[in-house]
Amino acid sequence: MNGPTFWNDAEKAKTVIQELKTLNAVLKPFSELGRQADDLEASIELAEESGDNEFDDDIRRAYEKALQDFDSFELRSMLNGPNDHCNVFITIHAGAGGTEACDWAEMLLRMYMMWAESKGYSTQITDREDGGAAGIQEATIHIKGENVYGYLKGETGVHRLVRISPYDANARRQTSFASVDVLPEIDDTIDIVLRDDELKRDVFRCGGPGGQHQNKTESGVRYTHIPTGIAAESRTERSQHKNNTNALALLKSKLIRLEEEKREADFAKKYDDKGEISFGSQIRSYVLQPYQLVKDARTAFESTNPRNVLDGQIDGFIESYLRMRLSKGDGDGAARS
Repeated sequence: MNGPTFWNDAEKAKTVIQELKTLNAVLKPFSELGRQADDLEASIELAEESGDNEFDDDIRRAYEKALQDFDSFELRSMLNGPNDHCNVFITIHAGAGGTEACDWAEMLLRMYMMWAESKGYSTQITDREDGGAAGIQEATIHIKGENVYGYLKGETGVHRLVRISPYDANARRQTSFASVDVLPEIDDTIDIVLRDDELKRDVFRCGGPGGQHQNKTESGVRYTHIPTGIAAESRTERSQHKNNTNALALLKSKLIRLEEEKREADFAKKYDDKGEISFGSQIRSYVLQPYQLVKDARTAFESTNPRNVLDGQIDGFIESYLRMRLSKGDGDGAARS
């Protein structure tokens, strides 16, 4: 970066700066942990020399702070996959349960948006299909932030809700399902080539509550990758050009995720092969009635405060999933090499 020609190539310079930022996110906390360890050692030596408990409170506070920082550093070091640094597209599909499932899908959409906002990440809904009476049939949100894919990749799967139905006149308990797909946004460091003869492009009228412009013009764009059958679409922008860009970016993300899942056969199945979005296939259950509990079926991590979880407080579930992968010898690092 100190070279005289560094800024001659702006795109290359941007890539190098991002790489430096990623490295510093690990190296600086690591150096700080070393400094904290040295300070603790010096404080303990002073306490031993003094022969009293004058330094006990200071040592205890410093120890607790160092332990907390170490836990944060350890969690950050788990994000070692080749795409963990990427932004993400999260697509939520309503499953079995009709109107209940559509409402549940929108609750999940809100949960992830609130989580992202609490982290200072930016969010944008790039695609949305309303569910009719309530909620959404399907929606995609674009979240931008450091290592956001690394944190959210474990959210892929089927999510189950149990509650007293607000749509049932008899107030019966209902079970609803929705699936979540988390895809990395492809950046300049990841090379993926799409041949024109392998792509099918369709345009369509968006319809729905998007306004008269969307209803009358073919602004929606859908791309299908013919060899794999994977499709991606965008309909929320008024401009067909913007929808075209969004749909193509989402398609690339799906193809990258497909290759990643092939390398992670022990942890994920092939793209869109999650089984039926219904009983017995969920990764996490959110129970509001007859008791209050959110429990992850993979890690057994649980929370007795579903309201906080649905308000975006999902860090405990994210961390427990990352630690489970680490303890089982996650293949991310091996896949990258």
